[in-house]
Amino acid sequence: MSLRPFRDIKRRKTKEISVGNIKIGGSNPISVQSMTNTLTTDIEATISQINSLAEEGADLVRVSCPDKDSTKSLKEIVKHSKVPIVADIHFHYKRAIEAAENGAKCLRINPGNIGEKEKISSVVSAAKNNDCAIRIGVNAGSLEKDILEKYKEPCPEALVESALRNIKIIEDLKFYNFKVSVKSSDVFLSIAAYRELSKVTDYPLHLGITEAGSFLPGSIKSSIGFGNLILDGIGDTIRVSLSDDPIKEVKVANEILKSLNLLNRGVKIISCPSCARQGFEVIETVKILEDKLSHIKTPITLSIIGCVVNGPGEAALTDIGITGGGKESNMLYLNGIQSEKISNNEIISKVVELVESKAKEIENNNR
Repeated sequence: MSLRPFRDIKRRKTKEISVGNIKIGGSNPISVQSMTNTLTTDIEATISQINSLAEEGADLVRVSCPDKDSTKSLKEIVKHSKVPIVADIHFHYKRAIEAAENGAKCLRINPGNIGEKEKISSVVSAAKNNDCAIRIGVNAGSLEKDILEKYKEPCPEALVESALRNIKIIEDLKFYNFKVSVKSSDVFLSIAAYRELSKVTDYPLHLGITEAGSFLPGSIKSSIGFGNLILDGIGDTIRVSLSDDPIKEVKVANEILKSLNLLNRGVKIISCPSCARQGFEVIETVKILEDKLSHIKTPITLSIIGCVVNGPGEAALTDIGITGGGKESNMLYLNGIQSEKISNNEIISKVVELVESKAKEIENNNR
């Protein structure tokens, strides 16, 4: 059972590109990205983090490649990665070539920072020869000197001009398997830049609010930025940037997409903020259930409501629902229909049992 969205989002039509086996743009779902924070030369730790991110729902993972030892490590890393790897490249064109040759499926570069045309041409040739995409990454903190002098400060027009300049560089080399980002740590600047860029190019856009901060402010800034843009139909792939565990980046990104009815994965919990009417400890119950049900990837809706004011109405729209009514009279709903009364100390075990059973049932039906 799923809630019908009040508004269907009409996404902007963009070109489709391939990053390994992941299609980005066109009519494909918005993909989720994150980035490792391990030393790339620590191959075992990097592989472990990549696959943990993939298990959490990342479609792509970016890996930093600041030196030759890092790009060399990619050759082993990609063999054990569950998802395509994006190589993060800054300035040195040889690192980009090495990354493409060692199995990266996308190169994050700013062509203007690579240097003369011969170097950029070598990078593009490596991408062509190794079935590797490119992300043109424009950042408000590293605009080209002449553009910054022209506009005096980072602004939407400056970011878009930089993006268009770099798009032309790549197109002139007959390469078209690329996406573009125009990121800033300022939410309003980012939104305005992406909106303007979406008017003048149909390449897929990678959304990001860069250097967004720690978990809470970074999550809020990303939600505001992505929410505004995605509701406008803008955005083909996203990365939440947090000064925190990369796993949390994926969790937040997935929750943003789930909130916009663009991702149907895992348990979607609808819960009340709790008040004096609650028949059980709602907040603690939800925290425990989130942890115990985090392994479920099958889409299931669950309502946890502390009293009968909104409980029955919410339960009528979810697969499984609990409405508080006192220690021995909390009502369990299955597919919107009253099933049985359960006590407070039964709630967690009963809900976990039912969700796991429901997930297995759905998986078996889909085989």
